[in-house]
Amino acid sequence: MSDASLSPFVKWAGGKRQLLNEIKERMPEGFYRYYEPFVGGGAVVFDILPENAVINDINRALINAYRQICKEPKAFLNIINSLDSKMWEDGKAYYYSLRERYNDKLMKKEYDTELAALFVFINKHCFNGLYRVNGRGLFNVPYNNSRRKSVDKESIYAVSEYLENVTILEGDFQNACVTARKGDFIFIDSPYAPLNPTSFESYTKEGFDIESHRRLAELFDELTQRGCKCMLTNHNTDLIQELYGNKGYRMDVVRVKRMINSDASNRVGEEIIICNY
Repeated sequence: MSDASLSPFVKWAGGKRQLLNEIKERMPEGFYRYYEPFVGGGAVVFDILPENAVINDINRALINAYRQICKEPKAFLNIINSLDSKMWEDGKAYYYSLRERYNDKLMKKEYDTELAALFVFINKHCFNGLYRVNGRGLFNVPYNNSRRKSVDKESIYAVSEYLENVTILEGDFQNACVTARKGDFIFIDSPYAPLNPTSFESYTKEGFDIESHRRLAELFDELTQRGCKCMLTNHNTDLIQELYGNKGYRMDVVRVKRMINSDASNRVGEEIIICNY
């Protein structure tokens, strides 16, 4: 399998595909292990393909999809291809029936191959690939009217093969970095800091509040003291400037498009890439 066939199997809010060149230009020339405590859709790890990688996310359904594709790619493909084949008579009704099935399995904590297939299916057929849950932790994003195929067979097998040699963790970002040591590289793509006080989206039931951003900044400082090479991306906001400014870190501001904002006039913004090396 060629590396060209390996690509993210989900679309993820805040994904870094459009920033890949900027990120790769700033990566350290050499490092030991690669850590990504907020892996999301995996745009970066699936592009650079580090040999010794640790990936993590707090979203249990997302990590279940990584693990199932890693361990059971054939079973995953059989289920999702079956889901695709039954959709097209009434796409909207079918999508909502599968969303209900997905939420039912979440309530029952059935983190299996079927849940992984449902997770990827609804990701490809919901509005902007957004993962949003309500207060009960149930997925509630509407249908996007797409009838496209959910996955590419060759890409799923390539992802599975690569993930066999990757450590896949599920949980808090701080725990994911416990084993990071001098010379390791940590790429941190955390949930965005708020552009305004009401702009947070709940991607997991736990959410990621301002205190979480403060705790992350403390971890960035701690990893720096350990001798780790760290890169962090986020909105260029006053909060991020407050948390990381005046510490000697390299802070580069880049222009980006906001793909999820419903107001076209607000789809251009600034991101900041912060490096401690």
